[in-house]
Amino acid sequence: MLVHIYQPARNPMQSGVGKTKNWLLEFNQSEAKKIGALAGYLGSGDTLSTQLKMSFETKEDAIAFAVKKGLAYKVTEPHKRARSPKAYSDNFAYGRKVNWTH
Repeated sequence: MLVHIYQPARNPMQSGVGKTKNWLLEFNQSEAKKIGALAGYLGSGDTLSTQLKMSFETKEDAIAFAVKKGLAYKVTEPHKRARSPKAYSDNFAYGRKVNWTH
């Protein structure tokens, strides 16, 4: 069974970085979802992929857990956003590319 190890992205609806420091181990879906004949609900016999997400403090802890349990794993490294330093005084700089007017 293949597991996916990753660090979750920041919630775009909020400015905080909560719940983004830990690494998650998530099981990949091993069985296709089926539509139930009686009520038309969508279901699957595989509950690990939908209900279980394990949290670890470091990537190495998550990898060690997967190796210990004999699980094949895939690690996705987080994308770090490049931040350009900006200052309020840059709005009034002489060499500004776009004119600042009211």
